Amino acid sequence: MRRVRVRHQRGSLQREKRQKSGETVWVFRWYEVQLDGTRRYRKAVIGTVSEFKTEAEAQKAADSLRLDVNEQTPRQKLQAISFETLVEHYRQHELPDVVHGTRPLGSEPGDDDTRKSYSTQLTYQGYLRKWILPRWRSYRLTEVKPVQVEQWLKSLPMSKGSKAKTRNIMSALYSHAQRWEWTTYNPIRHVRQSAKRARIPTILTPQQLKELLENLVDLPKTAVLLGASTGLRVGELLGLKWEDIDFENLELRLTRDVVKQRIERCKTEASRKPVPIDAAVAEILWEWRLRCAYNQPKDWVFASPARRGKQPYWPSSIYRVYLKPVLENILKIKEPVGWHTLRHSLGTLMKANGEDVKTIQETLRHANFKVTMDVYTQGITAIRRSAHSKVVRQIMGIEEGKDDEE
Repeated sequence: MRRVRVRHQRGSLQREKRQKSGETVWVFRWYEVQLDGTRRYRKAVIGTVSEFKTEAEAQKAADSLRLDVNEQTPRQKLQAISFETLVEHYRQHELPDVVHGTRPLGSEPGDDDTRKSYSTQLTYQGYLRKWILPRWRSYRLTEVKPVQVEQWLKSLPMSKGSKAKTRNIMSALYSHAQRWEWTTYNPIRHVRQSAKRARIPTILTPQQLKELLENLVDLPKTAVLLGASTGLRVGELLGLKWEDIDFENLELRLTRDVVKQRIERCKTEASRKPVPIDAAVAEILWEWRLRCAYNQPKDWVFASPARRGKQPYWPSSIYRVYLKPVLENILKIKEPVGWHTLRHSLGTLMKANGEDVKTIQETLRHANFKVTMDVYTQGITAIRRSAHSKVVRQIMGIEEGKDDEE
């Protein structure tokens, strides 16, 4: 078998006009070494001329592809990788759904469990474009220093939580570089950045929740009651289908999360645990099923008429049209309130009711509290159901101890 010495390839970049579309595109060409040692000529489209107006811009986009082409090249030849090249390579490999537009509205998740959710990819893309690249694109990987990053983070006009997320994304970039053996050092691990909240989350009282429900009907009332009494995340709430509701055993089965109208799997094993619902909540759900237009097992519980039931409502639509007017004009609440406020309120109400921390943790379906607690204790379903029922009676104004049959 003839051996071919592995050399560093720059490849070639040319403009070509596509016959079918009529678009002019940038095409990158290189040689690929085959298993038998021979070389094969390969090419890939970098993008259109409208996307990359100059050859310099197209060359920068091609740099991430050159890293893959030169995977067998000795590492010392790759030490001069720029931060911008790393970001582009990371985007191509870790944010493919956003970069290549492979997740249209209503799409199901793929089989790759390691792929980031669409919402996470979208968030990373935003931070990279708006904050990280403008500051660090001209640096080499070895030139980024922890103290410099700390000083830069301090200067950013954002919350501590957002600064911590920016730091974590930069750390993920360097972990990506380490995985591909382009560096052995992650300087971001030595960057100190607190994620402590600058503002305490808004909490709604039982009376405020009761008044909110009294001023809502049908879909928004059902959604708020379910969110406030179970602590479902808004994506889990809007991801419910009628087949997920076990009216006989008074349970919800969570299998999906809808974010930006893309369907994702629930994040953790804790998130996929069945959620108990009180009989009063089940009754409201059943009444809504009888009245709504989309009530078959495969239909969304909160199906959007504008989408003919094929997709659930956008959470911002329900909030803007139904919840916001009541919160601002009737309840006169001036503090920031969102869907996650219902989840925070549930945890606070359960704590005020004297529920133990483990029950609150399992009700909110957090992944862990303490390793010892997770390994050696289990929340009792009867206790969780009782805790849930107490909150339901508080926000619906049902007297404690009153017989449900009366």
